[in-house]
Amino acid sequence: MKKFLTLITIIILHSCDMKKNEIVEPKAKKIEKVLKMHEHERIDEFYWLNERDNPEVIEYLEEENNYRDSYMKDYKGLENELFEEIKSRIKEDDSSVPYLENGYYYYTRYEKGKQYPIYCRKKDNLENAEEILIDANKMSEGHEYFRIGGIDISPDNKIMAYSVDTVSRRLYTVHFKNLETGIISSQSISNTNGGVSWANDNKTVFYNQKNVNTLRTEKVIRYVLGSGNNEEVFLNLMMNLIYILTKQNQENTSL
Repeated sequence: MKKFLTLITIIILHSCDMKKNEIVEPKAKKIEKVLKMHEHERIDEFYWLNERDNPEVIEYLEEENNYRDSYMKDYKGLENELFEEIKSRIKEDDSSVPYLENGYYYYTRYEKGKQYPIYCRKKDNLENAEEILIDANKMSEGHEYFRIGGIDISPDNKIMAYSVDTVSRRLYTVHFKNLETGIISSQSISNTNGGVSWANDNKTVFYNQKNVNTLRTEKVIRYVLGSGNNEEVFLNLMMNLIYILTKQNQENTSL
């Protein structure tokens, strides 16, 4: 009986291997691209895959996804089991350590069953009422991908700049929210690295602008709320290094 069960197990495993062998693995075509840099040439046969809007690239990626799904189909139950086990080790209703800045304690917290953080603050001490700055769970509704890049509060504590990425390219759009009225301004700044630095006039911000193709930071821009004008204030772009200028005022509070 024991030998019979062993034989059955071997047959089942062998049939699974045969099934996987029947799945055709997609192979990207090779197109030689000569890249020249520092008096050196190299050939990249898959350079064409960086063409995001190329229908052939999209088709190939879809084939890769289908291949993965077909290959892992028999392990779907195990995937779910591992996911639930990992999730069970995470404290779902966790919160960060509060930090004091300009008269307010800032922290983030999570609620059980929800994926995104809630950004909060309390004035003067932690016993006071909580003020919710952003509930990323509500803000993420309707988006397949959602990420908050960061929040930055004006020196007078009245305006919050926060950045959002809904594409997963790390190109953040900065929005401005009046914390006294709760109104979000129609003005926004696109293609940033996610953060801003406030000037002491509570209306001027500095931010790093990213190149939409390379996704590298390349400029520092001054932006004045209400004016709609962006002014480039510093740029030092080299082939391999990017230097970004930052400085603090005498009070060491902001740009």
